[in-house]
Amino acid sequence: MEEVKLFGFWPSPFSRRVIWALKLKGVDYEYIEEDLPHNKSNLLLKYNPVHKMIPVLVHGGKPIAESLVILEYIDEVWPHNPLLPTDAYERSVARFWAKFIDEKTRPMWEFFHKFGEEQQKEIEKNMEILRTIEEHGLGDKKFFGGDTIGIADLVLGMVIHMLAPMAEVVGVKFIEADSFPRLHAWVKHFSEHHVIKDNFPDYNRVVEFLKIRREYYATLSHHDH
Repeated sequence: MEEVKLFGFWPSPFSRRVIWALKLKGVDYEYIEEDLPHNKSNLLLKYNPVHKMIPVLVHGGKPIAESLVILEYIDEVWPHNPLLPTDAYERSVARFWAKFIDEKTRPMWEFFHKFGEEQQKEIEKNMEILRTIEEHGLGDKKFFGGDTIGIADLVLGMVIHMLAPMAEVVGVKFIEADSFPRLHAWVKHFSEHHVIKDNFPDYNRVVEFLKIRREYYATLSHHDH
């Protein structure tokens, strides 16, 4: 068995989705924590010279970068407990939602860097994105992948362990049962799945990490005026 290594950063939703995929597949791997803000390792820079970012999966000495690409790679190399459907059309739908969620949820962090009216605008944009996922993405299924967790679910996982603590630090709420019943139910199903639950970053530690970030952004914002 060729060795598998994962370079990640503990609060990052991008390395977290890869951890979940490996755990769902039961793949043994060595995890290497990167000091992303201050001191990236030479190995990380060697394995991902283009973006110089985590996550990087190294399988048998060969690096794979970009979390969505890594998820598809994992699914091809270890086909049991599939993350993508076997049917070609269903697979295209799963890929569509994984890409849509990946692209649309990255700007969802903007509200965390902003203050006042600008922050409110970003919060409203976030609600629109969640509304689209609520109305068109999930349907009446338990997960995007039906009864089992699929690729789009892993990508949307960030709303639980990154967006929720961000919202707590700022003092807003995004996914409420009355406004987003499907997403609210999805959050419950996803976070209670034993593999997800057992491989979750410590919520309070994430909140503390984010409080420090928020204070930093506040000082920057203060200097701008």
